[in-house]
Amino acid sequence: MNTSIATAKYRAVGTSSGVDSADPHKLIALLLTGAINKTNLAKAAIEKGDIAMKGELIGKVISIVEYLRVSLEVGIDAEFATNLADLYSYMEVRLSEANIESDVARLDEVLALLGEIESGWQGIPEEYRK
Repeated sequence: MNTSIATAKYRAVGTSSGVDSADPHKLIALLLTGAINKTNLAKAAIEKGDIAMKGELIGKVISIVEYLRVSLEVGIDAEFATNLADLYSYMEVRLSEANIESDVARLDEVLALLGEIESGWQGIPEEYRK
């Protein structure tokens, strides 16, 4: 078996296993990491001129961000949840624009926003993660 194929299969199993055993906090962390990784890959696809791959990857990032947006729970702070939903919607628009224009700068903007959200998410104290 080709080494790269074996590696890809191993990663798929590892990712699947991580999702299967993830608590809600870990699942969101995995989604954010996935969105960041796929956005970086989309940037690389733009730089290589691989339009099909760029479109596929950005489509996956939009799907992840959409999932994060629709799965928000109002919970304790409705205003915060609304603001975060608006930010996710903004990112979806910027991702669509980046896809249409093959614009790395828009992807960088989304990466910065995802990084801030991921940083904040990781900063949630353990006792509040359940």
